[in-house]
Amino acid sequence: MLKARTLPKKSKEHESDKGAAISRRWLPLFVFGPAHGEGVLPVLAQQAAKFKARRLARQRKVRHLCTLITADMAEQTTRVYGVQFGLLCLSSFLFFSSFNMIIPELPDYLSSLGGAEYKGLIISLFTLTAGLSRPFSGKLADKIGRIPVMVIGGSVCIVAGFLYPLTGTVSAFLLLRFMHGFSTGFTPTGKAAFVADLVPTERRGEAMGLLGVSGSLGMAAGPAAGGAIANLYSVDAMFYTSSLAAFLSVAVIWRMQETLDNPNRFRMGLLKISRSELFEPRVLSPSVVMLFSMFAYGTILTLIPDFSEHLGIRNKGLFFTSFTLASLAIRFLAGRASDRYGRVAVLRVSTGLLTLAMGLLGLVSSPAELLLVGVLFGVCTGMNSPTIYAWTIDLAHDAHRGRAMATMYIALEAGIGVGAFASGWLYGNEARNFPLVFWTASAFAFVSFLYLVLLVKNQRLVAR
Repeated sequence: MLKARTLPKKSKEHESDKGAAISRRWLPLFVFGPAHGEGVLPVLAQQAAKFKARRLARQRKVRHLCTLITADMAEQTTRVYGVQFGLLCLSSFLFFSSFNMIIPELPDYLSSLGGAEYKGLIISLFTLTAGLSRPFSGKLADKIGRIPVMVIGGSVCIVAGFLYPLTGTVSAFLLLRFMHGFSTGFTPTGKAAFVADLVPTERRGEAMGLLGVSGSLGMAAGPAAGGAIANLYSVDAMFYTSSLAAFLSVAVIWRMQETLDNPNRFRMGLLKISRSELFEPRVLSPSVVMLFSMFAYGTILTLIPDFSEHLGIRNKGLFFTSFTLASLAIRFLAGRASDRYGRVAVLRVSTGLLTLAMGLLGLVSSPAELLLVGVLFGVCTGMNSPTIYAWTIDLAHDAHRGRAMATMYIALEAGIGVGAFASGWLYGNEARNFPLVFWTASAFAFVSFLYLVLLVKNQRLVAR
């Protein structure tokens, strides 16, 4: 019988030697590939090269997309903030420099005429005329155009600056202040309607902030320059310089292009105002906020010159410069914030800070403290003004923008006028009454804050 042939068992050492031999023979081919084949490393290298190529392609697409977006944003910015907007801002700077230049020196000038007890009328008469003229300026802005309305206001400033040195009596001075108010009754109404025509809805807060920056620069430069001119030369020289600034403002306006479609020619019938043209009900809420918050501004304009002198500050325009520079720093950011988070949300913050600022003003006892409070007041003003302007335009009908802005400005003038008159009456030329007056203004600001918190809902902007 044949026996099955059995193969000898291979030792583990033999198997290990054979495996090592196979590895030495095939591993290089597997990793590096034969002369014309593919191994692991060539495949990985090819995959890495393809991945890198795709990554570079994606980066090129992203850079191209960013370039397109940047170009589109630049084009939009150019369209919104072009030459016309730049000229408007320059004219606004000169206009606000003109009539703010003389404010710090007017209380002393009136006192020199024998009318110290009428200091409260310096601002209140000015704002009274401005408020009375708003319905007319709003209607004319919607009918004959924005530019003619701006020119009328600037022209009043030119004439007023030359007439102040000729006022030798208290009554003549007060009459001129009454007439001078027509300037702010017309020019700001035309400017606001002009901006509304130029700027899309989603950029209005930002645009009003930028326009406010130019006005604030004028409000800062004007009092400082006016005080310096009055101290170095004379009060009359300050008045003439005010007229020059107004003339330059009008000259800039003449270079601008009208934005109202198919403006009408002026006729006397346009000066007839119906009841419906006196008030725009759609903008009631921003008007209420403006009314109560501007009481504080009327107080500031009336009392700060005397309060500065009481604290030993020789240049009465320094407070106005400090709060205006602070206003400059915040206006643009506040405008953009109102575009993003809503007008009411920003106004709740600003009116709350305004309440605090006027309260602190009643505790001021040194020049440094006054200037610091001026900075806080400037922040409040810088947040308030462009946001309320943009809110008013948001609510207004396109065909009645002039009327809507006039309604809001009537509230502004009423707030300033009542604040000026009331503060002058409460003050009574007695330094001990300063805290009482400032705390009264703080209470009015708190009313506007409560109105916004309790009665008005915040709505984020929706482009239309």
